[in-house]
Amino acid sequence: MVNSERQKKIRAAHFRLMILAAMLIIVFLVSFNIGRFEGIPFKDTVLIMLSAVFPIDATWPQNHETVVLFIRFPRIMAAVLIGAALALSGACYQTVFKNPLVAPDILGASAGASLGAAIAIFSGLGYFYIQLFAFVFALGAVALACLVGTRIKRDPSLSLVLSGIFISSLASAIVSLIKFLADPRDKLPAITYWLMGSLSNITLTNIKWAIILMLIGAVPLFLVRWRLNVLSMGDDEAKTLGIETKQLRRLVIVCSTLLTAASISIGGLIGWVGLVIPHLMRRLVGPDNKVLIPATVMGGGVFLLLVDNVARSLTAVEIPLGVLTAIIGAPFFIGLMMYGREG
Repeated sequence: MVNSERQKKIRAAHFRLMILAAMLIIVFLVSFNIGRFEGIPFKDTVLIMLSAVFPIDATWPQNHETVVLFIRFPRIMAAVLIGAALALSGACYQTVFKNPLVAPDILGASAGASLGAAIAIFSGLGYFYIQLFAFVFALGAVALACLVGTRIKRDPSLSLVLSGIFISSLASAIVSLIKFLADPRDKLPAITYWLMGSLSNITLTNIKWAIILMLIGAVPLFLVRWRLNVLSMGDDEAKTLGIETKQLRRLVIVCSTLLTAASISIGGLIGWVGLVIPHLMRRLVGPDNKVLIPATVMGGGVFLLLVDNVARSLTAVEIPLGVLTAIIGAPFFIGLMMYGREG
């Protein structure tokens, strides 16, 4: 009887995974016809996408190809990648720290990236260096938080969280100082706009190197997702099953940090994705990380892609992504906590 119920739950979870995959594909394709330049037939969109891989004779206007391949495709791909990466890192962080309120920026990645980007903008550097500084400083902030955490004589998980708060506070203070000193006519607005998050400057080059970094971070997490189930039971249980908890935690933190840093460096500060989506997916498919991790990846991609579609089509001026994710994510998360089932 117990096995029969368990099999039903597994089949239901797999069916919901297929629904999520179908939703991601549908939203991905529909997004190509959303924006200020409308009127591209769905058939032309599909053929233009296929022409990038296969030799297909062009039967569509040149401006349609430019819009699809060089304007919308990079942005749509970036939304899917960033949403998936932030959601995945959030789910893994919550499992490692055994805390449902943990987000991808808990160890200071977002604050470090903000500091790096602010320094690059303040110094008058180009967009490539802004991304590079944001990525490097995000990794550096987490590395410093981990170094400080090992020196605190407390519970290792609590020490990491506390050190992350310290580093985030310090980096945020320096960012405020840079904003105070920045030229209010050009550099200050640029810093402020970057901190609110946007995908308006995404290019194919950004996508290429972001995919590489995100794969380096995501593949190990997929391979050890069954171990995360054991880790959530506690260190003693994990050790009896032959799992080195310290090494596993380090691997998860490194890979999740890489995902977060790569996402922030190309999209700016986009909050709530890594906090809300893992909770929603747990309600949908259950806590088993073997199913939860793929569901979180797809759910994060769908969520941020939908939010970006709203951001670039709701008003005449594009709304920053970080603003929209907060407006949507905060009430949604409160609803999940208040009215979602326990467990």
